Amino acid sequence: MNQIIECVPNFSEGRDLSIIEQLCDCFRGKEGVKLLDYTHDSDHNRCVLTIIGEPEPLRDCVVESVGRAQALIDLTKHRGQHPRMGCVDVIPFIPIRNASVEDADRIAKEAAQMAYEKYGQPFFLYEQSASAPHRENLAEVRKGQFEGMAEKMTDPKWTPDYGTTIHPTGGITAIGARMPLIAYNINLDTPNVEVASAIAKNIRYISGGFRYCKAMGVRLEDRNIAQVSMNLTDFSKTSVYRVFETVKMEAKRYGVNVLGSEICGLVPQQALLDCAAYYLQLENFDGTQVLENRL
Repeated sequence: MNQIIECVPNFSEGRDLSIIEQLCDCFRGKEGVKLLDYTHDSDHNRCVLTIIGEPEPLRDCVVESVGRAQALIDLTKHRGQHPRMGCVDVIPFIPIRNASVEDADRIAKEAAQMAYEKYGQPFFLYEQSASAPHRENLAEVRKGQFEGMAEKMTDPKWTPDYGTTIHPTGGITAIGARMPLIAYNINLDTPNVEVASAIAKNIRYISGGFRYCKAMGVRLEDRNIAQVSMNLTDFSKTSVYRVFETVKMEAKRYGVNVLGSEICGLVPQQALLDCAAYYLQLENFDGTQVLENRL
């Protein structure tokens, strides 16, 4: 592959493994495309795929996956902790090698047009593809979720960029170009989701927290614990270790401890090197000192 774009589609299914495998099959064995990773969570009822590929082959596979998701996922029956508005909730395209944000934006718009024409799935453009400033933030776009989206779309401010009405079972999808983000969760030793929500409110940008942090509190039913679930949209400015230490500090206010944390999907190596340098108090350290980087 010469020109590489990454795509990280989020599908509203995290419990039925047969459906998840069928979604992954849209990307397996396809020329110019490689499925790198997929994760699923039953509490969130969501799966996240990480794919890289050449622009046009990747676009075509994504379009196929939209049709597959629409056929297999019925949002009128969907329940989960994670906010959602579509069978494919969000489809970000990220430039990786020999590609620009403009390239990712072009592919995102082409995929939306093709998927709408083929399957009738409507789309909002978001992030750096947004058609208006108030549509950039995914949380604002998704506000109201599937159940409230039909009414929301009657407001001219929220007319879809592709399509006119919500799909009755597939909902609506956000699609666009963005830079890499880290999906990062911190688990707490309490079942009280209100504690996690209060901490999330203190650290997320929209409430006055870290500029490149989006956060919410969720409850993990199978483990009977609460979780601070986050997206770090620019780890070079809002680092993983800074968020981790802040959540630990905020949790102490409620007599709560951190059980552990997790990364969903893939993570840039530099984000982990930054954590190593911080916790080991390394002096004058840089990535060229990592053996694998010199091979």
